[in-house]
Amino acid sequence: MAIRAVIFDLDGTITQPFFDFDAIRLEMGFPKEAGPVLELIQKMTANERKRVEEILLVHEQRAIEFSSLSAGAAETLTAIRGAGLPIGIVTRNLRDNALAVARKHNLAFDCIVGREEGPAKPDPFGILHICREFGVQPKEAIVVGDYLFDLLCARNAGAIPVWFRNADATQDFSTFADYTIDFLPELLPIIHSLDQSRETTNAG
Repeated sequence: MAIRAVIFDLDGTITQPFFDFDAIRLEMGFPKEAGPVLELIQKMTANERKRVEEILLVHEQRAIEFSSLSAGAAETLTAIRGAGLPIGIVTRNLRDNALAVARKHNLAFDCIVGREEGPAKPDPFGILHICREFGVQPKEAIVVGDYLFDLLCARNAGAIPVWFRNADATQDFSTFADYTIDFLPELLPIIHSLDQSRETTNAG
């Protein structure tokens, strides 16, 4: 099956890791090991949620201000677009924040799904939404991310998961991925090999 779309996580994938979630949890009043921040917030009352969402917003604005691209990100996106493939973003951040990062670094994405638009990763909502927007089947989409939720999201949607093992990786998520890369341009030969495999199968 040829690759017809490429979908990325944003923070820690297109951009270098910035968030210190242990520190964010402590600032919110949670133990460091309490679990994912968004899921913790969902369990809170409306009044409690307002306070911690303001804390999260401050960190997210700082992440925009101090964001820097992962090595090879711009070149990889340019090559993918040059191959005629649409590019999507699925993030647990807000859509407007993702747009702000794109503007700051002169990046263009064809579709962005943020957490306010539907269930967040690892739910497959974002991947399935983008595939519908692009008119492709999930199995024709490759999904690249640095964290377990990205890979589970891809698996849950029926897409091809690629783990980006960035410099800050402290856990091994390779067993949840079909492919592992350490440098974003390594994605390009994977896309090419999948396309070549399809052509060989058709020729046979």
